[in-house]
Amino acid sequence: MNREVAKRIIGSILLIVLIAVFTNQSVIRLLEIPSNIVVFKGEQYHIEQNELITVNASEEAVAAFKSNDGVAVKGVETGDSQLVFSAFGIPVKTANVKVLKELKVVPGGQSIGVQLNTLGVLVVGYHEVKSASGTSCPGEDAGVKIGDIVSEINGTKIADMKVFADQLQDADGKPLNVKIIRDNAEKVIKIKPAKDAVDSSYKLGLYIRDSASGIGTLTFYDPESTKYGALGHIISDSDTKSPIVVRDGTLYKSTITSIDKGASGNPGEKLARFSESSQKIGTIASNTPFGIFGKLTVPYQGAKPLPIALSSEVKKGPAEILTVVDGKEVERFKVEVVSTTPQKFPATKGMVIKVTDPKLLEKTGGIVQGMSGSPIIQNGKLIGAVTHVFVNDPTSGYGVHIEWMLQDAGVDIYEEEQQKVS
Repeated sequence: MNREVAKRIIGSILLIVLIAVFTNQSVIRLLEIPSNIVVFKGEQYHIEQNELITVNASEEAVAAFKSNDGVAVKGVETGDSQLVFSAFGIPVKTANVKVLKELKVVPGGQSIGVQLNTLGVLVVGYHEVKSASGTSCPGEDAGVKIGDIVSEINGTKIADMKVFADQLQDADGKPLNVKIIRDNAEKVIKIKPAKDAVDSSYKLGLYIRDSASGIGTLTFYDPESTKYGALGHIISDSDTKSPIVVRDGTLYKSTITSIDKGASGNPGEKLARFSESSQKIGTIASNTPFGIFGKLTVPYQGAKPLPIALSSEVKKGPAEILTVVDGKEVERFKVEVVSTTPQKFPATKGMVIKVTDPKLLEKTGGIVQGMSGSPIIQNGKLIGAVTHVFVNDPTSGYGVHIEWMLQDAGVDIYEEEQQKVS
């Protein structure tokens, strides 16, 4: 046998071996393992494999060992490590592992009243002004649009509607330099007020608003920092549908008085009461695509702290939500995680859930308005919050992964800056 024939035979054998290896179902599953794995200190990440697979860790931060039906990767110390997976003695897959510090937060479920104060005043509509020279709408004519935020007049910051009115009247009919915020950009518009023929006051023909209120559900509380997260989605103005840019705000205790049960095509809602005389429990610092955030100012009397689950840990299957449907009592209700998406970057629709609890279905018909922010718990971990109901199927809706709410609350998970949602 000459050398050329021997090379061909050896090459064919190697090819057959490689084909056998890489078409093996265990190896195929091995190749599907994420290239980057994140695990909390003291917790395990499970990988389904069989006895043909071996794994070695490069650093002591991670321990990898055989479990009943696969491989368990345990976070021993915070830090980075690398796992090398082999099949038949051949290295097949490498995965980077990051071990994060242990993090536990207290799950919420309480009904809350929300009072937001806008940054500046929000333009929500137009009206005509009848003056001696005729009928006009000075603000609209000058280019002010519904949804604009008036932040300054003649260099004076506009904190609320009273300051707006004072600046308007003090100008005594002279043209105003009005600074507005539109699409995150500032612009100065010159507007000449019109003098109302009836009450002799100066007007711009703009309907404005400097606050908003509503109800929702508290999602979590971090005992260490007193920071909280609620709602799971942004609050928008009821008329303009524009996201409200928050100057500050207050969180109140609220009481559920009744439920408007949901049906297909007609989402229900929680009916609740709260007022400025209700007990204040916290401040509001921001309003983002993932909810409202701030700090609690009243000692929190809630459940025991729970570990959180990253989006990669959430699985299809049974879960629970915490929410209030009567008075102030937080109750647990069964739901099903129908689908979930592991997310590398923040996104508001991370999972789909379906209410399966007979008691909740009887009481509310499923997910209703005011339930937004209700924490979702799976396998003893806080995984996210209820955010939206499906209009044509009130038993189902969206949920957001908890890690993005924690990020916007300023609770550090990764100990590094993450990409913000656009």
